[in-house]
Amino acid sequence: MSAMSSTHEPFRPQRMRLTDLPVGAAGRVCQLAGDAEVCQRLREMGIGETTIIEKISGRGTLLCQVSNTRIALSEGAAQHIVIELVRSAR
Repeated sequence: MSAMSSTHEPFRPQRMRLTDLPVGAAGRVCQLAGDAEVCQRLREMGIGETTIIEKISGRGTLLCQVSNTRIALSEGAAQHIVIELVRSAR
């Protein structure tokens, strides 16, 4: 077995829907999935692939921080956002 071959999988950040992100944690948007109109509206609001988003609070309506802006999202809209965890809850 050579030094380059390995049975270990490369590290992949944990992926989840924004609705599953714990309050106080942050994630990088890796995909907007689902209805094209909702995904387009999210992009217009500044939430696109590679955006860092922090979940401030939420159940039903989620309050999130994107850059220096707080945005309220319905649970339905948040279901379209797939993130990779970048920071656990504080």
